[in-house]
Amino acid sequence: MSEPPRPESARPSRRHTWERLNPLLRLLILTQLAFNLGFYAVLPFLAEHLGTAIGMAGWMVGFVLGLRTFSQQGLFVVGGALADRYGVRPVVLAGCVLRIAGFAWLGYAEADWSVIGSVLLIGFAAALFSPAVESEVARQAVVWEDAGGGSRTSVLALFTVAGQAGAFVGPLIGALLLAVDYRVVCLAGAGVFVLVLAGHFWLLPQHIPGRERVEVKGGLGGLLSNRRFLALCCTYGAYLLAYNQLYLLLPDEVERATGSQSALAWLFGLSSLLVVTAQLPVTRWAAERLDLRRSMTAGLLLIAAGFGVVAVIRPASWTGNVGLLPAAGFVVLLTLGQMLVAPAARAWVPDLAASGRLGLYTGAMSSVSGLIVLVGSAGTGSLMDTGLPAAVPWLVLAAIPVASIVLLPRR
Repeated sequence: MSEPPRPESARPSRRHTWERLNPLLRLLILTQLAFNLGFYAVLPFLAEHLGTAIGMAGWMVGFVLGLRTFSQQGLFVVGGALADRYGVRPVVLAGCVLRIAGFAWLGYAEADWSVIGSVLLIGFAAALFSPAVESEVARQAVVWEDAGGGSRTSVLALFTVAGQAGAFVGPLIGALLLAVDYRVVCLAGAGVFVLVLAGHFWLLPQHIPGRERVEVKGGLGGLLSNRRFLALCCTYGAYLLAYNQLYLLLPDEVERATGSQSALAWLFGLSSLLVVTAQLPVTRWAAERLDLRRSMTAGLLLIAAGFGVVAVIRPASWTGNVGLLPAAGFVVLLTLGQMLVAPAARAWVPDLAASGRLGLYTGAMSSVSGLIVLVGSAGTGSLMDTGLPAAVPWLVLAAIPVASIVLLPRR
């Protein structure tokens, strides 16, 4: 679906976006920062803790990590539906309580069943509060745009920056606390969510004006028949599948070039730094020139170009520092594409969602795209094991974002 050109008053101002947001939007954006700060202080070190300190077998470590992802991403649609029915405040508060309990439990868990229980609790907590917060940010961004504050994508870009900043700082804090004990890391993560819980208990309104409450049942049928929304989900899933290659194809390429994966930390840091410093300027540029469909198209083409860079240079078998150049090019182009795709996709959902069902639709986009990533990653792994030329998986992953462009809704 194309959009008409935005009037001059709707274009992003050069003034700092943050200063013009209402208190609720500021609270929700800071919430995303705090969520990721607490989460990424704990989870990056979980696999090492399970394998070394607890002595779990490798397959069990992978199973536990997969359960966490499933209990979170797969149940986003549930959290979104509950937010539509009961409002943002109770769902966010319940999620924070469960996250606090999950992190505290994980710090003391030693038996397999105990670890699994704590990890499931941690994942389900996010399935509650994340779609509630994301859907309300999207709704408020539309209100802000309609009031002449600027493009809704500027608000959603700021939301992305806050999350990325938390994801960048969280592991640094976790690494410092890990020198004491992993239990201390877990309790510190729980402490962050105690502060979030207290802040939202006092500051988050009981009822947010303009937000309708609907029955939990009755929305799924309309969602499944909403072809334009499902098409957007599939395209967003193609983007997430490409982004997930930071954890599958990229480590393989870095190890091939350098003999180890130590350079991955620098490449991840490069990605985070780009988002934190360039997301808002890129979003302002796109809002002045592109509608949502063109913004996603441009982002997907950049992502495809990133895979193409590695595919073209891979047969040369560069090694050492020079061998990292294609990987660095991939990270830069993928991140630039992400800056265009992610805010535009989130901004598009309110236009496609049924009335009063924004939480359900926001959660469903994460759940559907997560399923696409699960299936697509398995396919990518199979390609890596077939003995085909090393450039083939990169070429296939370059083709998927391009092909997904045709699915984007039109007017």
